[in-house]
Amino acid sequence: MSALLEVRALTKRFGGVTAVDGCTFEVSAGSITALIGPNGSGKTTVFNMVTGYLRPDAGAVSFDGRRASRPDPARFYRAGLSRTFQQPRVFRELTLVENLAVAANRPWWALLGRDVPPTDRRRAEEVLADFRLGDLMGNKARELSFGQQKLLEFAAVLMGRPKLVLLDEPTAGVNPVMVETMEQHIRDLHRQGITFLVVEHEMNLVMRLCDPVIVLDHGAKLAEGRPAEVQRDPLVLDAYLGT
Repeated sequence: MSALLEVRALTKRFGGVTAVDGCTFEVSAGSITALIGPNGSGKTTVFNMVTGYLRPDAGAVSFDGRRASRPDPARFYRAGLSRTFQQPRVFRELTLVENLAVAANRPWWALLGRDVPPTDRRRAEEVLADFRLGDLMGNKARELSFGQQKLLEFAAVLMGRPKLVLLDEPTAGVNPVMVETMEQHIRDLHRQGITFLVVEHEMNLVMRLCDPVIVLDHGAKLAEGRPAEVQRDPLVLDAYLGT
């Protein structure tokens, strides 16, 4: 498989602390790739640089064959790269349909009159129905549970019809039923052709869902391989699994 995302020698320092240190890896088109590592290993910082929310001190990111000379989240989104966050970012006072309409690249001020174009509304209703949120589409986002807000954010990124979705701890803080729901959505969307890069601490989920698995430690790539290989790697066992 060809590389959809290429990360080359990314480095980020915060004062005297090197959070990411020459990190290099690829995400192949059509894969569900995991990015794991101990707390503080630099995973979210890598996500922020890859998606343009944080400018690297060194290194480069290429997406879909094009090097990103000036990281910019909006430009990446239009090109087909989108992400979620550890804490779901939703518009709490907008309805679920309006949240998805915003994600369809409509300016926020266009929603002041609650005038969602019919094409956006139809697409939003279809996506919400797929995520079993259709019965709540007229509710405000603040009325949802934490897990439902994570689902809403996940649903919203699909409005841009992405090629690659970066999921930052999609199952953190949710119940086991929601974990199963998240996993099923990832599998279904993957079958539809979407590539995923997933940061996740739930190792059982990672090992049954993701291939390959990339391990970070102290901001650099420590190991990469198939789940079973990573589980047996002595460096990973020492640094991440603590055995």
